[in-house]
Amino acid sequence: MFRSLSVALALVLSPSVLSPSVLSPTPAPPADATGPVEDLVLPVEDIIGEVESLDGTESETKLGKQVTVALTSDVLFAVDKWVLTAEARKRLQEVARKIDAEGAGGVVKVEGHTDDQGTDAYNVTLSQRRAQAVQRAMRGLLTGGDADLQAKGYGESRPKVPNIVDGKPVAANRAKNRRVELVFTVKQ
Repeated sequence: MFRSLSVALALVLSPSVLSPSVLSPTPAPPADATGPVEDLVLPVEDIIGEVESLDGTESETKLGKQVTVALTSDVLFAVDKWVLTAEARKRLQEVARKIDAEGAGGVVKVEGHTDDQGTDAYNVTLSQRRAQAVQRAMRGLLTGGDADLQAKGYGESRPKVPNIVDGKPVAANRAKNRRVELVFTVKQ
C-alpha cells in the first residue's frame, strides 16, 4: 500500500517523468488563496521478520511474544504419509531445545498445513494426522513439562504463499505450504 502511494506521489510531484508534451504550464495561485491543510493518516502495519534456513526447510517468525517455527513437511514426512522420518526427529529435537530455552510455558500450538493438491477433506485429515505425529514426538522431547501441546490440521486453508501464480502451479510455493508450525510464547 505504501509503495503504491509513494509511486503515485512521485508521479504527481515529479514532472520530469512525464514528457514535455503532456505538461502544461501550471498557473501560479493568487496571492490571497487559502485552503485547508489536511494530515495524511495512514495505517501502520506490523513488520514481521522471517528467518529461513539456507535449504528453505525451516523458518522462524516472531510477532511480539509469539514465535512460530515452521518445518516443511518434505523434511518431516514422506509424500502422503504422517509417520516422522529420522531426519524429522533431529529437527524436532532442535525445536524442542528452543522451546525449552525460550518458551514461557503454556500452550504450544502444533499446526499442520498442506498445499492445494488433493481434496479439502483429504488435506484436512492429512494435516491433522501430521500435526498429531509432531505433537506426540514433541511430548517426549520437551523437558519443561509445563507446555500444553495442542494439535490442529488446517489442510490447504492457510497457505504461506500462493500455490498458483499467473494461473500456473509453483512447485517451490507448494513445498513451502506443506508444513507443520509450532507456535509458542517466549519469556520476557
